This record gives sequence, C-alpha cells and structure tokens, in this order.
Amino acid sequence: MTIENTHPEAASSGDQRPRRRRGLVMFLRDVVIILVIALLVSFLVKTFLVRSFYIPSASMENTLIEQDRILVDQLTPRFGAYERGDVVVFRDPGGWLGPEMAAPSQGPLVDGIEWVLSLVGLAAPDSDDHLIKRIIGLPGDHVVCCNELGQITVNGAPIDETSYLLLPEPGAPASSLEFDVTVPDGSLWVLGDNRYRSKDSRYNQDQPGRGFVPLDNVVGRAFLITWPLDRFGGIDFHHDVFSGVPAAATP
Repeated sequence: MTIENTHPEAASSGDQRPRRRRGLVMFLRDVVIILVIALLVSFLVKTFLVRSFYIPSASMENTLIEQDRILVDQLTPRFGAYERGDVVVFRDPGGWLGPEMAAPSQGPLVDGIEWVLSLVGLAAPDSDDHLIKRIIGLPGDHVVCCNELGQITVNGAPIDETSYLLLPEPGAPASSLEFDVTVPDGSLWVLGDNRYRSKDSRYNQDQPGRGFVPLDNVVGRAFLITWPLDRFGGIDFHHDVFSGVPAAATP
C-alpha cells in the first residue's frame, strides 16, 4: 500500500499561488483606476485652470525670452475681465503665424518630467498654433501711433511703455508702423514688447480679422515663467502704465 505524503509547505505554496494572482489583478486594477483619474484631472486642469506654453521667438523680449516656458491662467479671465497690460496667449486668428516653431528637447530628464507633469495636469503640451502678446487696447478703445513724442495713445492718453519696451535705440518711437484703430466689441489690440521684432496686430491689418484678436481666441493670461530655473518667477503686467487711460467712449 502506498501512502501519499504531502509536505505542509507544498500545500501552503499551492494556496499562495491563487492569492498572488488575485493580488496582481487587484494591483493592475488600481493602476488603471489611478491612470484614469490622472487623465481626468489633467483634462480638467488643462481645460479650466492652467496650461503650459513654450516661447519660440524674441517678440516679447525682455519680458519673455526665446525658449522660456510659461504657465497660463485660464480660470481668472473666465470670471473677470482682461486689463490693458495683461500678457495673453491666444490662438492664431488666421494668417499671423509663419513657419511652425516646435519646442526643442530640453534633454531626456526635463522632457520626462514635463511628460509626467502633463499626465497629472501640472503641465500641458506646447501648441504650435498659439501666440503671446501684451494687451494694449480693449473693446471700444481708440489706439493711435504715434504722438509727437513717439508714444502710443489710448483714448487720447499717451502711455509711457519704457518700463517694458525693447527698442532698437533710446528715443525710438514705440512703433515704426503708424496706425489709428478703434477696437471692436469682443476683440483686443495686442503688441509685442520687442516692438520692432514682433508681427502683432499692426502687421495683420490686411488679414480677415484686421489685426484684432477675438476674445474667444484667448486661452488665458500668462503669469509665471517656469523654465529655465534661473528665470523662474512672475510676469509683470505693468498695469500702472495704463492707469491714466480713460474708459472707452460709448458709441
């Protein structure tokens, strides 16, 4: 007669295998749930809160320089209003952009960090069909360049932009191109801080939108430089420059 001898450890090992499989299944389930939540949070953050952008040109120097990375507040403008001096990111109204300028790699470490942050909504992919400029004229504003001192006037009041303008030489006019516009309802008139190297509202008056940016195209207000680290900090809107501008005349 043969007696089957089952070692206690073997029996225990057999019981553990189904438990391990169940543990693995539960782990994978938790990972999927976490990823779904992260994607949902990312979508909500990018849609309603903040978004990341890359600066591809020198048009906003010295406020923003080429290869800066910034965060844009998409929430505040939804519940308030834009002000003159705000630095805003907006979708191309049509015909403003030249050749596509994609963000260069910052190295595997930084690129990997940005990718991870994008998953949880703390950063977002760059978009190649957006621009960034400073608001000079709000709906109804009469914006003219230039007076005898080379200054832009808004609703008849001259604005002293020396605190942020980058000009080719001291005393140069605030714009080499003259203009006289009244901003229509639901639109903005925007200019770059590097005034002689910015293809902004002035240079797009021959486009269908006549150089004006529809408010519906505005993504939000840029508020923070996040990269490179030695430039980390807030973006100055210079609202004081426009403090003497009277309200636009009602039609």
